[in-house]
Amino acid sequence: MSTSYDPSGVHPVLGVDAGTTTLREADHLIRDLTTTLALPPGTVACTHLIRTEARRGTAVSLELPDGASAADAWRHLTESEAPQGDQEAAAQAAAEHTARRSGRAVLFPGAERLTGTIPLSDLLTLSAIDRVIVVGATSGEPPALTTPVHTQDHVRPEWRGGELVLALVPAVGNTLAPFEVPNPTPCCADHP
Repeated sequence: MSTSYDPSGVHPVLGVDAGTTTLREADHLIRDLTTTLALPPGTVACTHLIRTEARRGTAVSLELPDGASAADAWRHLTESEAPQGDQEAAAQAAAEHTARRSGRAVLFPGAERLTGTIPLSDLLTLSAIDRVIVVGATSGEPPALTTPVHTQDHVRPEWRGGELVLALVPAVGNTLAPFEVPNPTPCCADHP
C-alpha cells in the first residue's frame, strides 16, 4: 500500500493506493480502512480512477476531520503495511480530493442516513451532499424538494467544482434514483 500525506496542508487528506483495479474493490478497501484505522465521524473517503504510466486502476483518498486523526491514520498505514501500490497514484488521489476536483465519495457525513426511499430535502439536509443533478432531465428546472429518492442504500456523490454532487436519474412514478446502481450488470454479461 502506498500513501501520500502532507502534514502541512489545510485539509488533512491521505491518498492510498493498495493496487485495487475496480470501484467495487476500492469501496471494499474503504470499508476495511474504516475499521482498521477506526476512522472518526466526519471522515470523507473517496475512490479515484487512476491512469498513469505506471498504473491503471483505482486509489482512495481519506479526508479526516482534524490533523490529529490524519496523523494517527498516517502512522498506522506506514507502520503496519509493507509499501505496495503506486505512490504517484496515492498522491494524485489526495491532490484531487484536496482540491475537490474529483473523487467518488463512499463514506461521508450523513451517508448512513441515506437508506430506503427519502425526500430529496432529507438527502440534502441530512448529509454532506451539496446539490444534485438530474441526468436526462428535459425541463432544466431543479426537482422539487419533496420528490422521493429511491437510494437503494447506495449513494455515491462526486466532487465537482468544490461541491459534493449526486447524479440522479428519473425513476418510476415521478421519483428519482442515484445514477450509480449498487450491483451493475457487467458489459456483455449476457453472452460469451
